[in-house]
Amino acid sequence: MKQDDKICVGMIAAAHGVRGLVRLRSFMENPAAIVDFEPITDEKGERTFAIQLKATAKDFFIATIEGVESRELAEALRGTKLYVSRHQFPKTGKREYYEADLIGLSVQDKQAQNHGFILAVHNYGAGIFLEIGVKKNAGFMLPFTEAYVPLVDLKAECVTIDPPKGWLESETKSLSRKRDVDQAPRKGNRDA
Repeated sequence: MKQDDKICVGMIAAAHGVRGLVRLRSFMENPAAIVDFEPITDEKGERTFAIQLKATAKDFFIATIEGVESRELAEALRGTKLYVSRHQFPKTGKREYYEADLIGLSVQDKQAQNHGFILAVHNYGAGIFLEIGVKKNAGFMLPFTEAYVPLVDLKAECVTIDPPKGWLESETKSLSRKRDVDQAPRKGNRDA
């Protein structure tokens, strides 16, 4: 399977317990649907995973993976992203996109000023936001709405944005303050 032919549907976050269970994060719209697809593979397509969901926790599933029967084997899978063939997914409708199709698209505003690329797509519960910039933690977030992202052209691999007046300046200042705080010297107490 080529990279373009697959979509990341989840990730093995960590081992759970001592009997080979894993904490599984699903990136699906219906999280439990992750097990409805076969085969589920790693990023390179070299390894397949037969997964059964056992329980739910806060924001992940507790699951078994066929052939993984110890904590050590489960822990070795930590961080493994899970993929399925995009051909298993239905075609998208008008103004519907798979997140994987948006990441990497170039971004320009209505005045044709370049703003980098879509670095990530986030949904924290208040709607979908695009992370836009040249590199992680150095860009800005923009709600993915028709008002702010009026054009998505997958063929041209470009999106046009129309952020509210002052949005970019506000986002840039916010990121600058965050970087200043992150880089500030910190005091700590040493144990005597």
